[in-house]
Amino acid sequence: MAASAATPWMPELCRLPRLAAMLGLAELVVVVLALAPDGSRHWTMGELASASGFALWLALAVTASLCLLRQALSKLPEMLGAVAAVGLAALIAILCAGIIHALYAVLGDNFARGIGFWRFTLGSAATTALITALALRYFYVSDRWAAQVQANARAQADALQARIRPHFLFNSMNLIASLLHRDPAVAERAVLDLSDLFRAALGAGEGDSTLRDECELAERYLSIESLRLGDRLRVHWQRDEPLPWDLPMPRLVLQPLVENAVLHGISRLPEGGTIELHLACVGSELQIRVRNPAPDPQVPGLVLAQGAGHAQHSIGHRLTWRFGRAARMTAGWSEGYYACQVTVPIQ
Repeated sequence: MAASAATPWMPELCRLPRLAAMLGLAELVVVVLALAPDGSRHWTMGELASASGFALWLALAVTASLCLLRQALSKLPEMLGAVAAVGLAALIAILCAGIIHALYAVLGDNFARGIGFWRFTLGSAATTALITALALRYFYVSDRWAAQVQANARAQADALQARIRPHFLFNSMNLIASLLHRDPAVAERAVLDLSDLFRAALGAGEGDSTLRDECELAERYLSIESLRLGDRLRVHWQRDEPLPWDLPMPRLVLQPLVENAVLHGISRLPEGGTIELHLACVGSELQIRVRNPAPDPQVPGLVLAQGAGHAQHSIGHRLTWRFGRAARMTAGWSEGYYACQVTVPIQ
């Protein structure tokens, strides 16, 4: 697959973690050579320091060159560009090894003792080319995996709420129509809340939201549903300040959980119930808990919609992509209540 000009296929080496990895690989080669039980030579501390300096210098030169030439190499087809990158690394190794060998020969140092010029330079080039090829392949696969995870997260966000459920839209529009003559102010507020919901849904896979925005969006959704359900829907917010209101979060994390609480809990109970939302910071983590009464999912003959599982899976996937393994989401039914808790690190 040809890479676009906007997204170079060549791995990005102009980052400290990548540079550290390249230097680490170079030092690892020196350590392996020093520990190899072939009995051909015994390394002194001075020779080990000299070899380490040469390997690190060589790794730095190769990494810097591939970093600067990334855009140019990415204009080539991937196979040809990869060969060119490895060939460039080998050429740099030949030049650096030739300089080092000549310098030590002039100084009379024992570092290159018993090793001919071509054996030293070509051996360094072959080793450098092999390590560079392995490193570039690993970084290439790692970058493609990260891009695929991000694409999946965006696609799941779009699939989750890039569409507001049609029945919710129709019910809301019918409700607004009935309120126009009876209570125009309430109808206007419902229209504004509905527009905010659709604006957030259309941007579900783009950029980040904040904790404040997520709470406000959930409040707008509950405001619309309260007009439809009336006294059957009660909401209790508990916000334990201070809270990181500006904490970046994926879009549409809280609202789908609240929507599930309404659709699969409150609306299925004739007497309705109270949705409890609790936000608190515990140590270095933010905990968001949504709890609501719900019918027992194990009752025979009770058919529940499957949207809750899809929504929770998508939210958990996007939280893991955004915050790493430190993000967690748990959910379950117990003693007449369904509870879902989201835990994310405070960065």
